[in-house]
Amino acid sequence: MKKIKSIAIILCTVVLGFMTLSFVVGDNHGKYFQIAKNIEIFSNLYKEINTYYVDDVEPAQLMRIGVDAMLESLDPYTNYISESEIEGFRFLLDGKYGGIGADTEQIDGKIVITNVFEGLGADKAGIKVGDVVKTIDGKETEAKSSENVKDILKGSIGSTVELILARAGATKDIKVTITREEVQVPNVPFSGMVSDNVGYIVLTTFTQNAGKNVSDALKKLQKENPSMKGVILDLRGNGGGLLREAINVSNVFIPKGEEIVVTRGKVKDWDKSFRTLNSPVDLDIPLAVLIDNNSASASEIVSGVIQDLDRGVLMGQQSYGKGLVQNTRDVGYNSKVKLTTAKYYIPSGRCIQAVSYKDGEPVDIDDKLRTSFKTQNGRKVLDGGGVQPDVVLKNDELSNVLRGLNKEHLIFKYASYYTQKNEKIPAPTEFKFTEFADFMNFISNESFSYDTETEQMLTKLAEKAKEDKYYDAVSYDIKSIRDKILQNKKNDIKKYKEQITSDIEKEIVNRYYYKKGQIEVALRNDGEIKEAIQLLNDDDRYKKILK
Repeated sequence: MKKIKSIAIILCTVVLGFMTLSFVVGDNHGKYFQIAKNIEIFSNLYKEINTYYVDDVEPAQLMRIGVDAMLESLDPYTNYISESEIEGFRFLLDGKYGGIGADTEQIDGKIVITNVFEGLGADKAGIKVGDVVKTIDGKETEAKSSENVKDILKGSIGSTVELILARAGATKDIKVTITREEVQVPNVPFSGMVSDNVGYIVLTTFTQNAGKNVSDALKKLQKENPSMKGVILDLRGNGGGLLREAINVSNVFIPKGEEIVVTRGKVKDWDKSFRTLNSPVDLDIPLAVLIDNNSASASEIVSGVIQDLDRGVLMGQQSYGKGLVQNTRDVGYNSKVKLTTAKYYIPSGRCIQAVSYKDGEPVDIDDKLRTSFKTQNGRKVLDGGGVQPDVVLKNDELSNVLRGLNKEHLIFKYASYYTQKNEKIPAPTEFKFTEFADFMNFISNESFSYDTETEQMLTKLAEKAKEDKYYDAVSYDIKSIRDKILQNKKNDIKKYKEQITSDIEKEIVNRYYYKKGQIEVALRNDGEIKEAIQLLNDDDRYKKILK
């Protein structure tokens, strides 16, 4: 009851504050009165439920449900961040946290190490990908979720945590004590040459120093490869991050003093124009920027700026469509609200924000409904719904069989099995997986099976036919279709052998050469990288696109 009274007092204070504000600012067509009235109603409702509802109610949980429901009616990017979630929020901004330097996931009901960061606590303690975490500081992990375990493994730098691990092939459990360190996930995990004369830089997130790291990577590539004639900037899957780092990354290729972004929102005093502040690294080197459907926010600023200023060629698929700016506001007790405060507009004057959402995802907008703008060279570009690449590349979708293998974690499990048999493998650029028959034998022992979307729809059709009393009439046809699907599924693994082998190679290499090696082997099989290399080696085609 004391807690309820305290909450009521706080809410009443807020109500009085809004009522006072209404007198000071003016009625504003009754808006402030409506705010005060509805907060008072909400506080009374909250108090009554906590006092008289038949079952015990957790006040904080009840309030969180209300807050989340309110924010859900706005846009997918306006969120409440509680005190317990602040560490994760800081990681999104800074790319660092206190922890052991390993990722975990729940597989078959067990907490399994899925990634180890080179040179950090877990790596130094000898932890391997595939190890099962049985206990943390003496407490069993079996009933815990992967997210819960991740929170436990994070902590203040310098603190220690004790793990007991089970490793496939080991005769007894392994006990390790790890000192938590600052885990800084690199936003440029790899840069290098992907052909004799084309460099490559991958940027995974716009956290602190993204611009500096891209700049340093480009300078290093140019210094070590004087004959380099083009560079690929890979923003695929990059969900964005800090606005200032989008400016800094653009500045690597764009002159000092160039206007990059203008933000406009309800509070006019917050409207801003952002310009590049530094000298560029290279204004002339041919540039190909790779984007996809998951390139969002800051990624779309950079790719949109490169396109609007005709500085390089965009390749891939249409980007996500997030042209909104978020700011965080303190709301007390070390919690925050991250809310949309403005839209951003890139040099051509367009905003790439998707107009509407369905189930939290942007809805495609017909080109007829999008406004036309011009790039610096006069090329036509459209607003709304993301950035459209100059060269559209077909994205190879995952086959049903590969989705099924990943859903059952069978490629991950096979990589653990492979590692037990092979103490070492060649360098990532030289490693080739040639034991596909062994993999086939492994998954047959695991009784692998999967449902295609067609089979799922067929099952629904059969159920509906039974409801409508038509099943007897169509049962033979349904069975015939199902038999044909099963026959084709038997050939799927062989049909998609190349796609499956590529994933096996990436998973195996990660066990020996960490994330950097995994990226290296992935580049070897990347069709979009090959397309970008061809473009950068074709001066006439490159210049024609930009004109």
